[in-house]
Order: sequence, then C-alpha cells, then structure tokens
Amino acid sequence: MIPSSPARLARVFSLLTIGVMAGGPMLAQPAPTCTFLMPIGGSEAVVSKRIGPGRLLGRNNWNTDFIVDKPFSSYRFFFTATSTDTASYPVQGFMRFTDGTSLQLFNETITPPQGTGRMWGPFASVPGKRTSLMNFRIGSSSQPGALGFSYRISVQGCN
Repeated sequence: MIPSSPARLARVFSLLTIGVMAGGPMLAQPAPTCTFLMPIGGSEAVVSKRIGPGRLLGRNNWNTDFIVDKPFSSYRFFFTATSTDTASYPVQGFMRFTDGTSLQLFNETITPPQGTGRMWGPFASVPGKRTSLMNFRIGSSSQPGALGFSYRISVQGCN
C-alpha cells in the first residue's frame, strides 16, 4: 500500500531508516551456549565452602580457581548463600591470564539471606589475552562475623 499523503510517506521512510540503522528487523538472537568450568582439584562444577579464618602462615580458603580449558567469549559467576545466618563479607571475581596478569571483574560486599543467589556477568574475554583461570574470592580478615558462613559457587564459560 502506498501512503496517501507526503506526511505519511515521510513517516514510513523515517521508520524504515530507523530500522536499517538499527540493524534491520529485530530477530531473536540465540541464547549463548554455556559450560560449567571445573575447579582446580575438584570433581564437581559447583563448589560448596565455608568462610574460614585468615592465617598468618599458610593459605586461607577464600580463593577458588576454575580452569578455563578452551576459549570462551564470556564468563558468568554464580553464588548461592546456604547458611541460616546472615553475614556481610566481600566477594570478588578475577580473570587470570596465561601471561601471569589478572583483571578484577567485580568487588563488592554482600549480605545475602539463606538460599538467595546472585550472578555476576557476563564478562567478555579480553582481546589479545588467553584466559587460564577464573577466580572467586570470598572472605576477609576484616569481616570476622562471616566466619563459618557457607555458600555454593560456580563459573560458566559461554560462546
């Protein structure tokens, strides 16, 4: 059907121009295909932990590394509180690269009620760098009230 007036013709042309500039008609994009990453030393993709105390000597249990065994275009971090108590503590996520450098993706203090979940991301891969690990860090010496708090975490790589 041809518009009957110059004003209607201008409006149709305007809408067509906007559609072309926006990349054409809106088509549904396929959902990304995501894979759970395995933690170092673990056999299950979902890790259950408790926040332990800081130590003067030795390692604490605040860090969990997930192995990136192939290239992904983006990554997502998942957290679920499993304690019946609530506590505040810092949660951080890092992308670690084969050249020894890392990128902090998020850093915030949360106070999640039991059973609540949270996702951070998606975080795009860094062009020109090869990702080797995704690191979840939960806990801090400055938050003694969080000791014993339990949670579940996992990381996905997506294409």
